Amino acid sequence: MTQPERANPNVTIGVACLATAMLMLDISVINTALSSIAHGLDTGLDGLQWVVDAYTIPLAATVLTAGAIADRFGRKKLFLTGLVIFTVSSATCGTASGIEMLVASRAIQGLGASMMFATALALISQVTPRKEERLKALAVYGAAIGASFALGPFIGGGLTDLFGWRAIFLVNVPIGVTVIWTTYRYVAEGRDPTPRRVDFAGQITLIGGLFLLVLALLRGNEDGWGSTGILAALAGAVVLLAAFVFVEERSREPMLPLRLLTDRRFAGPQVIVVAIAASFFAVFLYLTLYLQTVLGKSPIETGLVYLPGTVLVFIVSGMTAQFGMRYSAAKLATLGLVFVGVGLALMLFAGVDSSWTALLPGLLITSIGTGLVNPTGSALALNALPDSQSGLAAGSNDTFRQTAIAVGIAALGTLVPAGAALGGNPQAYVDGLHHALIASAALAIVGAIATAWLLIPVDSPAEGGVATEPA
Repeated sequence: MTQPERANPNVTIGVACLATAMLMLDISVINTALSSIAHGLDTGLDGLQWVVDAYTIPLAATVLTAGAIADRFGRKKLFLTGLVIFTVSSATCGTASGIEMLVASRAIQGLGASMMFATALALISQVTPRKEERLKALAVYGAAIGASFALGPFIGGGLTDLFGWRAIFLVNVPIGVTVIWTTYRYVAEGRDPTPRRVDFAGQITLIGGLFLLVLALLRGNEDGWGSTGILAALAGAVVLLAAFVFVEERSREPMLPLRLLTDRRFAGPQVIVVAIAASFFAVFLYLTLYLQTVLGKSPIETGLVYLPGTVLVFIVSGMTAQFGMRYSAAKLATLGLVFVGVGLALMLFAGVDSSWTALLPGLLITSIGTGLVNPTGSALALNALPDSQSGLAAGSNDTFRQTAIAVGIAALGTLVPAGAALGGNPQAYVDGLHHALIASAALAIVGAIATAWLLIPVDSPAEGGVATEPA
């Protein structure tokens, strides 16, 4: 087989969206299978939380390094490498004999996902030089992210009910093989003419700090917040994350140039993804456990509850291509976060004896917000830096997104009693879920306010869409 000399834009956009949808599915598809995994591998809430966070931590911590490697050695090469790692580790997840093997396989899967995530937006960017083309492509990309996250419970529920929880991982294998072959044949190579160096010191301190922070948050309730182990983990996280800041400030070529955070155009998109990821995306796990363990819904029934919202995410994400030509992306993202916050607050009407329909108004409004936020957030992230730094732009945005999911799940978990999560006291679980929803709604609203303050003064319909260079 020969590799293409020129890219096929539609195929490039398609494989980037499909790969991103696949790795996003593996964040949300796990949710409806949680009870089955807990039963099949004899684990509790802490084990289930690690199944999710073991995937998102390496995805968050290594995506910037992956972006630097892609810019230097080739985005297509790293995209293919990530696809291979992701596909193989999906197979090992599906054949895991215990919770430890599953968590380890999920961590490797997250590493492959970081390579895919770091290069997907860059691949799209290099085949859509015109603003109108890129805005449409990013609307599709945003729809792929939002819809895959929303479709995950439905797909996961159907696969779990029909074939068992292992099928949610094994289904990635044939899809991954198809995307690998298509990418090799029809996607052209691209790289940064002045690539950054790989920041090993920054990489080590970041992944170590995030791991210890999440470990402390997940174990704090059970081990005691004043216990030696938890205090040591928190102290270690503070030291390592402070060291990361120290390293980045003094490095000639940092993985995350912290000076960029003083630029409103760059800081704003990071605020957007943190606000939605640490709120709606993080609380998703606990909403799913509510449906299954409190309301007694099966995996497929749980997926069907989320299906109306999925349709809205598809519709609204697709409509942002038209909205983006008339309204600034910053205003659309701000409005989206307001919808997310209001929707999460409306879910507080759900109780122990409620019907699943008590969640529906909140889910629908939150889905509208998600459909607005995903494509506009991606557009703003890419627009913040020149095209030659698209790997850094995409990697930074994904780092903040995945870090927020991992830390958000762990932080919200401190509000939900672990003993009540899987067959314990339903009222105690609902009370904890309400606290998590209040915290999530507040975070989304604060994110909306911060987004408006940072971006609306410097954004306009002409500038807020996708441009090849920031204004």
